Amino acid sequence: MTTTSLPKRDYSIVGPESQRAVERGLAAAEWYHTEVPRATMKELMQRSDGPPLRDNLLWLGLLLATGIGGIVFWGTWWCVPFFIVYGVLYGSASDSRWHECGHGTAFKTPWMNRVIYQIACFMLIRNPVTWKWSHARHHSDTIIVGRDVEIAVMRPPVLFRVVMAFIGILDAWDSLGTMVRNASGNLSDAEKSFIPKGDWPKAIFVPRVWIAIYAATAVTAVATQSILPFMLIGLPRLYGCWHMVLVGLLQHGGLAEDVTDHRLNTRTVLMNPISRFLYLDMNYHVEHHMFPVVPYYALERLHETIKHDLPPPTPSILAGYREMVPIWLRQLKGENVFLKKQLPPTARPYREDLDFAVPMAGAE
Repeated sequence: MTTTSLPKRDYSIVGPESQRAVERGLAAAEWYHTEVPRATMKELMQRSDGPPLRDNLLWLGLLLATGIGGIVFWGTWWCVPFFIVYGVLYGSASDSRWHECGHGTAFKTPWMNRVIYQIACFMLIRNPVTWKWSHARHHSDTIIVGRDVEIAVMRPPVLFRVVMAFIGILDAWDSLGTMVRNASGNLSDAEKSFIPKGDWPKAIFVPRVWIAIYAATAVTAVATQSILPFMLIGLPRLYGCWHMVLVGLLQHGGLAEDVTDHRLNTRTVLMNPISRFLYLDMNYHVEHHMFPVVPYYALERLHETIKHDLPPPTPSILAGYREMVPIWLRQLKGENVFLKKQLPPTARPYREDLDFAVPMAGAE
């Protein structure tokens, strides 16, 4: 198999690649999607308060129970299993709640989406205004270099940052810095490029509220001469984020850049029930990107409806890493490769006959 050398690219959204993407017709482009009968899609789009109430009450209930357990057994080894579970619920499960309620598709009742979204944003230290608009850009320009704010692994990959992401130190440090910067009234040029000007005051106000909460947590920790308050607020963002990273890297890792077919740049992975609960069925990620208005509890049905037109799902989390890691290692050597999954005979061909597609060799 022949390969080309890896070009040096600027992944910032205010650099030359951004303008290049616009010139090549990749910005807010028309994306390929599988045809779904109108009546079927109308049914799949129906929102309900039932499933998200069940899932979020269970999430919050488990947070409360494990948090209380950690407090009761604080100072003994018995607190460790409670805080392990609490950390994953706080630092990982909050990511999918942030995502689904940010889309506004989880609950039928709008204010319920807003409440869970704000709680999850605080846990993740993600400015709710900034991330609302950055994620909208991620969907309109998925893995388009110079346009997508949320590309997790660039080329060549910085594997040190990938590994460190599992313990959240670098990401949380960046998030804290952004929180302080925003609270001081400063929005970056990148943030201003995708946040509407009318939302700038909101993007400054919310971090100020968060800093007040963290300050109260610090005062409590000093008064009690214990780090326990930070074990409940703040630190779980570090030690509990590993599952969020584990499944999040699978979404687009090792796949194509600068294409307008989600079958080429997004991965669906079959997962165990616990991961699916923590992840709120975002393992059906090709389906979600094709039809982001479909709520998470209908994604499995959507998958069954359109799987004839999609590459076979990756059979497990482990299989996903077996796909990604060899591609990353080859990219580190300077090879311009990506994973191109085979389509079933019933599928329409990949949308890759675009004259602006970056030439890359596929990888089996």
